[in-house]
Amino acid sequence: MNRVTVTDLKRMRDRGERIAMVTAYDYPTAKLADEAGIPMILVGDTLGMVVLGYDSTVPVTIEEMIHHGKAVVRGAQNAHIVVDMPFGSYQTGWQDALRNAIRIMQETGCSSVKLEGGQRSAETVMRLVEAGVPVMGHIGLTPQSVNTLGGFKVQGRTPREAVHLIQDAKALESAGAYAIVLETVPTALAHMITQRVNVPTIGIGAGPFCSGQVQVWHDMLGLYDALTPKHARRFADVGAVIRQALGDYRRLVESGEFPTRKESFYMDDRALELIRRMTASDAEDMSEAERVMAELAEDISRPNAGGPA
Repeated sequence: MNRVTVTDLKRMRDRGERIAMVTAYDYPTAKLADEAGIPMILVGDTLGMVVLGYDSTVPVTIEEMIHHGKAVVRGAQNAHIVVDMPFGSYQTGWQDALRNAIRIMQETGCSSVKLEGGQRSAETVMRLVEAGVPVMGHIGLTPQSVNTLGGFKVQGRTPREAVHLIQDAKALESAGAYAIVLETVPTALAHMITQRVNVPTIGIGAGPFCSGQVQVWHDMLGLYDALTPKHARRFADVGAVIRQALGDYRRLVESGEFPTRKESFYMDDRALELIRRMTASDAEDMSEAERVMAELAEDISRPNAGGPA
């Protein structure tokens, strides 16, 4: 199969097919997502929190995004791979943004990039798209701007904020963004935005009426407890399974029950005896070692009993 393209995603949206998207940050998770048929994978800068242990996405560097993006591209053969542009890689002007976006595309082999901001980022999006870089927009709660937003709060609850977000979405569409992430906005507003733009909307905490949904891998599988967003559903408690498995391993090592014969390797008895003779005493001179090696060589060259001469 060929990778899912921006054209494929637009067709899915036009046919009313909901688009499932998840984050991934390494080869094995990307491979699993791809094998599950997930059409879009986001290498999100959330890796700063759920993988690297930062307290926000702000410290994430472009080098870190490229490092993880490469692994994800190697792991997923069919999914459309989106790599986040981290904080500081596009806010200083469209020239810097273009340079960094091209670097991300070239070094990771990803399908597109994502950046935050609506009207304020529209010119940058336009310049990137003109240069041949597919761009996914991101409005609503924009984690890279969490300090100016006053925390992780629902966006667009007032009429003024709602109108501003609708204008943001339209500006991104006009600039050439092929899709728009709507994060942590009221369901009714997300529905209005989805009806007013002709590109897929991908919701996260934006209700069921978007063109698709994205969830963070670690939230879905119970692998990250420092932050528990209301919009995240835990589809499996893999974290508990891993903790149980590690605890079992520790106890078996401490009790001497692991490893057993099943997990061990063995060698030929005659070779073992020869090794014992060769290393019987540190005082033995090399002549004895040479004699044993000669005996071993003679034994190896001797025809097997009953075998061909």
